[in-house]
Amino acid sequence: MPDGIAMDADQMLATFDLSPELRQGVRPGLEAALSALGAEPDLGDTGQVRAMEQFGDNLRRLAQIEADRRRHPEIAAVAIDRPVFILGLPRCGTSLLHALIGSDPAVRTPLSWEVAMPSPPPDAATFEQDPRAQAFDDYVAANFSGKWADVLKAHPIGSRIPQECGMILETAFQGLNPVMLFRLSEYYRWYLQADTRFGYEVHRMWLQHLAWRNPRRRWVLKVQEHAYHLPELLAAYPDAMFVQPHRDPVTVMASISRLIEVIRSVSFDHQDRAKLGHELLHLWHDGQKRMMAYRKAHPDLPILDMRYRDLAADPVAAVRAVYDFAGIEFTGASEEGVRAWLVANPADKHGRHVYSLEDYGLNEAQVRETYADYIAAYGEYL
Repeated sequence: MPDGIAMDADQMLATFDLSPELRQGVRPGLEAALSALGAEPDLGDTGQVRAMEQFGDNLRRLAQIEADRRRHPEIAAVAIDRPVFILGLPRCGTSLLHALIGSDPAVRTPLSWEVAMPSPPPDAATFEQDPRAQAFDDYVAANFSGKWADVLKAHPIGSRIPQECGMILETAFQGLNPVMLFRLSEYYRWYLQADTRFGYEVHRMWLQHLAWRNPRRRWVLKVQEHAYHLPELLAAYPDAMFVQPHRDPVTVMASISRLIEVIRSVSFDHQDRAKLGHELLHLWHDGQKRMMAYRKAHPDLPILDMRYRDLAADPVAAVRAVYDFAGIEFTGASEEGVRAWLVANPADKHGRHVYSLEDYGLNEAQVRETYADYIAAYGEYL
């Protein structure tokens, strides 16, 4: 660990004005992340510094929304009704679907700029002209070059692009972002066993914060890690609805391995591709095992299964299907927003994302064996 980088949770928490309740809730995940950071053998000094900066930013954003909540206690009364969560395996079109739905002016998705810079709470009167959006894009333009430029080929980043819930859950230190960015194997083992109700309480705080002065009819949200902790999610949102796109796991594993390799390349001096492929092969299957078990035990869970190939072939019809399922009116403005987004964001806008299973020490038979239960359950959607 480089000199001057604190590894103590008390020191980090003392830097931010958080209530005792939030300090208590954050502490287990923060301690797990710090412990895992110190035990990560391949993370160089640059990666250690980046991780500590990320952890500090998580606490900063959480402190900001709590401070606004103290100033405006009415935020706690904002209703979050029947939110729709997009989840499932990565690289199944979930980001595309989220972005298409986010193009509808009547539907609320958390945008990247407001999750990165949440205070003061966004206001409908100034939302389209908020200078924080331009500040976010300026930061991306100035910093996403070199290794980071490859990220944009696989996962576009911009102020007006809907943000995943991972950046919200990480402010509670109960999400998978630390794993995606820095591996942190010990933290991942902690996360699998954690009670993440606090994380979803914080998640709800975020939605109330973002909706207070900029409400819409419904929230549509997305991140794959929701599959790991559905009971805790439903404790916070008992009327939640779900959409699960599906894609052949063979294609999924090649694509996500390349993406995570690129993301981690700015923090790791060296990456063992075969080790990465094996890690991700089982990590994402962990989530699907939990998801399948929960769905089997709760057959009435309101969930729409969707084929990735159908989404790719007819995005407008796919979005309409989500709206019909969720009871959201698909208006002329909804369709106009979807079509405009498709024109502005053609495939491979940022360049091609090239990958193969063999690059990561995997083969088709190995993936199909690991995901045999998933393939058996959802084969008609693959």
